[in-house]
Amino acid sequence: MSTYHENLKNQETLRLREIQKELPPFLAGFFRGIAQTTSTKTRLGYAYDLRIFFRYLFEEHRTLGGIAPLSLAVEHLNEITADDIDCFMEYLTYYIRSDYEHPENGTELHNDEKGKSRKLAAIRSMYKFFYKKKKVLANPATIVETPKIHDKQIVRLDVNEMADFLDAVESGGNLTDRQKMIHERAKKRDLAITTLLLGTGMRVSECVGINIKDIDFKNNAIKIIRKGGNEVFLYFGEEVQEALQDYLEERQHTITKEEGEDALFLSSQGKRITVRAVQNLVKKYAFGVTVKKISPHKLRSTFGTNLYQETGDIYLVADTLGHADVNTTKKHYAEIEDQRRRKAASYIKLRKD
Repeated sequence: MSTYHENLKNQETLRLREIQKELPPFLAGFFRGIAQTTSTKTRLGYAYDLRIFFRYLFEEHRTLGGIAPLSLAVEHLNEITADDIDCFMEYLTYYIRSDYEHPENGTELHNDEKGKSRKLAAIRSMYKFFYKKKKVLANPATIVETPKIHDKQIVRLDVNEMADFLDAVESGGNLTDRQKMIHERAKKRDLAITTLLLGTGMRVSECVGINIKDIDFKNNAIKIIRKGGNEVFLYFGEEVQEALQDYLEERQHTITKEEGEDALFLSSQGKRITVRAVQNLVKKYAFGVTVKKISPHKLRSTFGTNLYQETGDIYLVADTLGHADVNTTKKHYAEIEDQRRRKAASYIKLRKD
């Protein structure tokens, strides 16, 4: 694993420890118990979601209300019913987050079906662990219905938009005067990033983690770290090759901070570029090109769509995008699959004209 990914994992570990200071003490055993089967990022997500759950209990629960999470014992979980968790799911639709010392200061928050499902998954995992350890009498979360997630149409760039988007990155034509000053210094980097995302379908987190030594121009391959820490090689075409080589010529003369020395893509401060910075630059260049809300993930969807339309091979798309389950890929590209089936019907003639 690269130094960047090790540092990222260490940061997540430290953040997890900080969040645990706000959670019931018995959850320390839960996080240790699932450490071998989950990633640090997953456990951190559970910690965030369980913090919201226990804050809700403090504010709303009929018997646990008013008891600070740090004062709760594992036996208190037996006082929570499936109805209580259902009420929590409804609460997540809209709530105001406040702290215990200053409840008058709050932030309005909303959760869609996906947000609710993630929080229910955290609660289920917690109960499953303590039920298996015989620390609780039942697992009420198992009988709470998972919120139905309504599939959204894939947002992606069409062929003309994709060309216009890359033209905008190269020329900076749609930018403000202030943005154009920055663009002149960053356009080769930005074109390499956006071309790489569109040409390989990699995740933005995978993109920012690339080191210079991870690129193999002999085979037009690039090594990335997938979710879960697996190393894989993605292959790229001539347009990506040209954009990367053009940027690397400039990159050789860039002054870097020590922590960014090996990083492929650098910020203006000479450090490894961040996910947020890539998100912002994609949004900046997409403005004026399309009315669609374009993000790095939408560039990934654009690649997946193009690959599927060209090959018709859903398994190849799943493998290239790094989907663990091909059914995930099928769900995302069901609309295209339906279009292909409709088109197939037109090929069949039962009677000659």
